[in-house]
Amino acid sequence: MNATVKLQKSWFKDGHTKSYGFRKEQLLKMKTMLTTFEKPILNALKFDLNKSEYEAYASEIAFLKSEIDHHVKHLKSWMQVTKVKTPLTHAGSKNYIKKEPYGTILVIAPWNYPVQLALAPVVGAVAAGNTVIIKPSELTPTVSWVLKKMIEQYFPPHFIAVVEGGRDITQELLDQPLDYIFFTGSVPVGKIIMEKASKRLIPVTLELGGKSPTIVHKDANIDITARRIVWGKYTNAGQTCIAPDYLYVHHEVKADLLRAMKKYMEQFYGKKTLKNKDFTKMINHSHFERVCSYLESGAVIVGGAVDESTHKIEPTILDQVVWDDPVMKDEIFGPILPVLTYSNLDEVIEKINERPKPLALYYFGENEIEQQRILNSISFGGGCVNDTLYHIINPHLPFGGVGESGMGSYHGKRSFDTFTHEKSITKQTTRFDQILRYPDSQLGLTVLKKFFS
Repeated sequence: MNATVKLQKSWFKDGHTKSYGFRKEQLLKMKTMLTTFEKPILNALKFDLNKSEYEAYASEIAFLKSEIDHHVKHLKSWMQVTKVKTPLTHAGSKNYIKKEPYGTILVIAPWNYPVQLALAPVVGAVAAGNTVIIKPSELTPTVSWVLKKMIEQYFPPHFIAVVEGGRDITQELLDQPLDYIFFTGSVPVGKIIMEKASKRLIPVTLELGGKSPTIVHKDANIDITARRIVWGKYTNAGQTCIAPDYLYVHHEVKADLLRAMKKYMEQFYGKKTLKNKDFTKMINHSHFERVCSYLESGAVIVGGAVDESTHKIEPTILDQVVWDDPVMKDEIFGPILPVLTYSNLDEVIEKINERPKPLALYYFGENEIEQQRILNSISFGGGCVNDTLYHIINPHLPFGGVGESGMGSYHGKRSFDTFTHEKSITKQTTRFDQILRYPDSQLGLTVLKKFFS
């Protein structure tokens, strides 16, 4: 561990990663790597999570290729020195911001999108000129093995390395003199990462989670709303950090919405989802049991069947849920959707604001005044109006949390910015000197008071 970090830091200090040509070449190599290893990646995702080929390719491989393409297209302009204005106090000088990589980056990846969330930060880190150590999740060992093999085939360890293992390995990595830590995972672990990083004053980005609400107002387009919520919630069997965690629906449209959602649940996944070979499973038995325990909250009105042997849980809707139920305490991270009912938006805003700031929020309704009211009254990481999840795949939108749902952001240019230190430079002239700033100037204080009055 220590040797890998030392090797990368030494190689970085020699300046190998700084040029535009090198960075572009590595990004293109990463895209080739994804094409070469497409089949092993899809097989590994099927084995570890039972992801269908379509879902795996769309959410993991296609996402990464799109991100790489965006970086390659804009990298040269992002790397350029940024000139800034020169105030009167700096007359004669030139002022600019130079883009500088941090050094050695540690990326700690989760298990729910184990390829995308391991490599998407790496795209930004490489574009910014850093070296990278990737720590995949031990809960998806097959994917972890494939990640290690393909990185080793395409990149030397002094540039990009994959370190496998459990919590003990993560702890060892966190004790290293790293230059930046990027973590995606749960809030409790995020707090541990931040505490460890603070001892060395290592900057961090924390992509966490929380209970992301979906609000359906009485003027929503019910059919489209139902289809988009079902897709957003049950993709990856709900094991998505920005999945709708609970549904807050206006009482006037509740019955129609739930009826339409049931229709699309059957259309997308079949009437017997547990028999659907392409429906994603829970990652392990512990997670399966934890999510199953939420079925005791409220009343099951759609789904509810489970299969312990395959760790599958049927897409489920729970009605008659209250805030004190266990299902409303923690992030669900599974295919169970609890439903709350409201009569006015004041109640919704008050209840959501009483709780930690969510990573995502989704609002369905046609009235623009009420849309803006929700957006302006509730703090959350990001989200959609009349859709779910879709904001995450726009490379022009930064993705990240706020409060307990995380800090920092990435995707597109924000990924480059995240792993880049902006070095401020003033290049002063020697053709003349502003004597007013010196302590022996007779007019200095008078001019300062007049100038800043």
